[in-house]
Amino acid sequence: MDWDLKEELRDCLVAAAPYGGPIALLRNPWKKEKAASVRPVLEIYSASGMPLASLLWKSGPVVSLGWSAEEELLCVQEDGAVLVYGLYGDFRRHFSMGNEVLQNRVLDARIFHTEFGSGVAILTGAHRFTLSANVGDLKLRRMPEVPGLQSAPSCWTTLCQDRVAHILLAVGPDLYLLDHAACSAVTPPGLAPEVNCFLQMAVSFTYRHLALFTDTGYIWMGTASLKEKLCEFNCNIRAPPKQMVWCSRPRSKERAVVVAWERRLMVVGDAPESIQFVLDEDSYLVPELDGVRIFSRSTHEFLHEVPVASEEIFKIASMAPGALLLEAQKEYEKESQKADEYLREIQELGQLTQAVQQCIEAAGHEHWPDMQKSLLRAASFGKCFLDRFPPDSFVHMCQDLRVLNAVRDYHIGIPLTYSQYKQLTIQVLLDRLVLRRLYPLAIQICEYLRLPEVQGVSRILAHWACYKVQQKDVSDEDVARAINQKLGDTPGVSYSDIAARAYGCGRTELAIKLLEYEPRSGEQVPLLLKMKRSKLALSKAIESGDTDLVFTVLLHLKNELNRGDFFMTLRNQPMALSLYRQFCKHQELETLKDLYNQDDNHQELGSFHIRASYAAEERIEGRVAALQTAADAFYKAKNEFAAKATEDQMRLLRLQRRLEDELGSQFLDLSLHDTVTTLILGGHNKRAEQLARDFRIPDKRLWWLKLTALADLEDWEELEKFSKSKKSPIGYLPFVEICMKQHNKYEAKKYASRVGPEQKVKALLLVGDVAQAADVAIEHRNEAELSLVLSHCTGATDGATAEKIQRARAQAQKK
Repeated sequence: MDWDLKEELRDCLVAAAPYGGPIALLRNPWKKEKAASVRPVLEIYSASGMPLASLLWKSGPVVSLGWSAEEELLCVQEDGAVLVYGLYGDFRRHFSMGNEVLQNRVLDARIFHTEFGSGVAILTGAHRFTLSANVGDLKLRRMPEVPGLQSAPSCWTTLCQDRVAHILLAVGPDLYLLDHAACSAVTPPGLAPEVNCFLQMAVSFTYRHLALFTDTGYIWMGTASLKEKLCEFNCNIRAPPKQMVWCSRPRSKERAVVVAWERRLMVVGDAPESIQFVLDEDSYLVPELDGVRIFSRSTHEFLHEVPVASEEIFKIASMAPGALLLEAQKEYEKESQKADEYLREIQELGQLTQAVQQCIEAAGHEHWPDMQKSLLRAASFGKCFLDRFPPDSFVHMCQDLRVLNAVRDYHIGIPLTYSQYKQLTIQVLLDRLVLRRLYPLAIQICEYLRLPEVQGVSRILAHWACYKVQQKDVSDEDVARAINQKLGDTPGVSYSDIAARAYGCGRTELAIKLLEYEPRSGEQVPLLLKMKRSKLALSKAIESGDTDLVFTVLLHLKNELNRGDFFMTLRNQPMALSLYRQFCKHQELETLKDLYNQDDNHQELGSFHIRASYAAEERIEGRVAALQTAADAFYKAKNEFAAKATEDQMRLLRLQRRLEDELGSQFLDLSLHDTVTTLILGGHNKRAEQLARDFRIPDKRLWWLKLTALADLEDWEELEKFSKSKKSPIGYLPFVEICMKQHNKYEAKKYASRVGPEQKVKALLLVGDVAQAADVAIEHRNEAELSLVLSHCTGATDGATAEKIQRARAQAQKK
């Protein structure tokens, strides 16, 4: 170990994270013999003893330490507060375990891990348990009371069964299992009857097995469900052990428990004898997936079951295929013929494939590079004599070992085994390297394993950038330039995320500089708004061309600024002003009017008052007043036409109201033409003519209106009188068309004879007089008219007419 501890581990609160994780020591914890003026020191080390952080503890007394799955240090205080620190001693957050814990204080605590995350279990001074199965999503659960419990249990632990956290505790010779609903007494099967007390208990790394240490020196081992006994061992030591942990390998049938006293370590299982070690120093046990880490002031060791492949190859006088292949390779390097003999022996037994696989597997479980190379050379040697051995397992093992050897270096201090590495996955390992700020190594691993850009290098560079923005001794300009030079346009890297981290660190100007490198405006704008740089956000939104984004900023600005400043900001951004006007037309009409007034936009202001006169006002006086305001605005805008038209509309409204009062019909809101038509339909021809004169309706338009209205009334007599009142300014073809539209051929023929020569043929065809139309067309000698008549001729009834037209055409061509 690289540390220089001045105190024994027994005098410190100790917590070590699994999977080769860091070690936390709280020196000088609160003890009666310690001076009150001595403040504890919290120190964090890597697994190799390299110092990571050291800080003076200024908070309350700490009962327990533990690491979360994310390698955050949880410090459980006596008052029930849990303080969370990062790997480098940076304070992250804190939370409380509830008022009951605060009132009764904490006697003991456990940090445990489940598939949902890391949990905390508390034993209070009232001898009640409170736990949370996931500190990331804190939900406190008060466990049921244990009947008759007057003092602290002799030992207790947390179990995870059926995805639910339970508490198992010992009170004298009795065991109780607490779940969220009830307290149940449980009895381990096959337990010796003379047991008076349980002194220690341990649950396996996977929560599948349980070990109990009794006051008689017996160790009971069974399933965590307490339904099956695996074995029992008498260690002949009645003193309570300092620690007891499980030591087993995944998918192995061997079960073992490691028990530690002051200077003795004992490994027990279902064998009649135990393995014992003498400890030279005070040691601490850390249970792992496939063994136990044991560290002291000077060393850090790993105790585990020998893997099957390694045992087969290295046991004395082994004749396993892997052992023979390893010897064959060694003899081959010596240029000895024995290599051929060993190889032939393996081939004759048909075990060469098995031998190669054994060597590859054994290499994975070796920690010394020289032994790894020796086994891999043997595997490579054996592969040369196989036709179809898939190379993937060999290649992947070489890659995995290279990564493992790199992180096992004491400067890195992550002593992972091959099994732990596979369980942890490469992504989690990269995250832990990034957490330790080992960016170059993490990037080298990504490039070596050829991981996808987004999963590997990009993510690491983004983490590096987030760390870089926390270096406050470097100027904003230099940090932004360094980040951009390193990241460039790397896919998967979001400058907005890095800028958000900079803003969170209080470096607003740096965040703005970083956002300049963000190509997506949709990512820039929300953060700029959060930083209260709304005007810059508006410029960025306009540059993006995204109207939704511009509207988002405008609404934010409207709530942030006073009305005058808001309007002034809009005047400097024409596109934003135009979009806001569109918004106001549908949502805020009064604001739209204020905008027009501020800009002296009398033309739009007049249009606004015209729309308002119809949208809001129901009384005729209010509408006329609104129209008068609109007319004044049009005059100011020097739009004479619009002003006159508005005044005419005001006159029409007043006239319509008078007509309604006098005649009792609906006239209001009709157009001028509809008003004239309604008067004609009502038989008020003189009023209609007077209205036409007042509003200078042209004669042609009046004749069309009267013609249509009389035809709709089918007042043919009045229509005939009207047609004879004076010469029609629109001609008489419209009379024919209107009559035929009303399916009155009789009336239409009256007007067909009065149609002028240029439209005579068309009028005759409308009334169905094809023969006369042909005569007129022949008389006019008009080819277009002849063709028109010919197109109306039918073979059965108009054959003679068609022949007549054809003869006329032939004669015209001769001439």
